Amino acid sequence: MSEQFSGRVTVVDGSQREVFAFDSTFAVLDLGAQGNEGDLRVRGDDGAPKIHLDGGRQLVTVTNAAGVTVLRFDASHSLLDLGPSLGGAGAEADLRIFGSDGQAKIHLDGQTGDIRLIGADCAEQFELEDPDGVQPGAVLTIGDGGRLGSCREAYDRRVAGVVSGAGRFRSGIVLDAREGAPHPFPIALAGKVFCQVDAGYGPIDVGDLLTTSPTEGHAMRASDPSRAFGATLGKALDRWTSGSGLVPILVALQ
Repeated sequence: MSEQFSGRVTVVDGSQREVFAFDSTFAVLDLGAQGNEGDLRVRGDDGAPKIHLDGGRQLVTVTNAAGVTVLRFDASHSLLDLGPSLGGAGAEADLRIFGSDGQAKIHLDGQTGDIRLIGADCAEQFELEDPDGVQPGAVLTIGDGGRLGSCREAYDRRVAGVVSGAGRFRSGIVLDAREGAPHPFPIALAGKVFCQVDAGYGPIDVGDLLTTSPTEGHAMRASDPSRAFGATLGKALDRWTSGSGLVPILVALQ
């Protein structure tokens, strides 16, 4: 049997201070009052508090079945602790941030100390000479004022990287990421990325060094070692024998 009500329910202490208030109109629950801070404790079936919101110390704590504090948020210092931060053991913490597809995009592993990212490259935002003229996979070189543009010549030592986001790879880390960036594509400086290549200058095999080509925005096999130094973009991770297309590469500027 349940009862329904609407409006506001309040409870006062011995000094007639309102220490509990529930407003059903806005679904707001208030605990505590001036001189009488509020606490909220949620107990498990063993009677022990499993979740404790401490209004006086501005703390939120959560304990596990073994009574070990595994989450603590200190609002006064904006500090969030995950895992047995108060001397317990056997309950290392993990923090996973999921995307709309249900996949963990960022994983902080408390057991190993690893930061695991689902993305494949380390990229950075740059100003582009022609933001509308580039696309994911394009090979870029450094132009006037440090702005980047599509490559247009072979063995260009101004090579800077590849526009990230082509194929199945996405950036894992984006440096200098600014709100309201003029273009949506960061530039991969290291790691795996799909790159536009042109095999018209020679078939590309796995492990071949790649450099800029005369085909705008495309890489080619670096077949001349004397010219490749300083103009190498990276290494091919797959073969491409004719025409142009997208190939996974390992970006390693040298």
